[in-house]
Amino acid sequence: MTVARITEISAISKKSFEDAVAIGVARASKTLKNVKGAWVQDQEVTIEKGKITGFKVILKVTFVLAE
Repeated sequence: MTVARITEISAISKKSFEDAVAIGVARASKTLKNVKGAWVQDQEVTIEKGKITGFKVILKVTFVLAE
């Protein structure tokens, strides 16, 4: 039987939402073992002087717990 856990992380990129997701998944994979999936719970942008300066995502990352 497999048991998984879901944890929430946030990641920010200056390039795009897609890049923020890639950064978040890569970082989660360094710390968490057996990462099996992730979904974007929320997206937002940071704005300074009327220009977008960052793309932020909140991710729910699923990983399988070790036996």
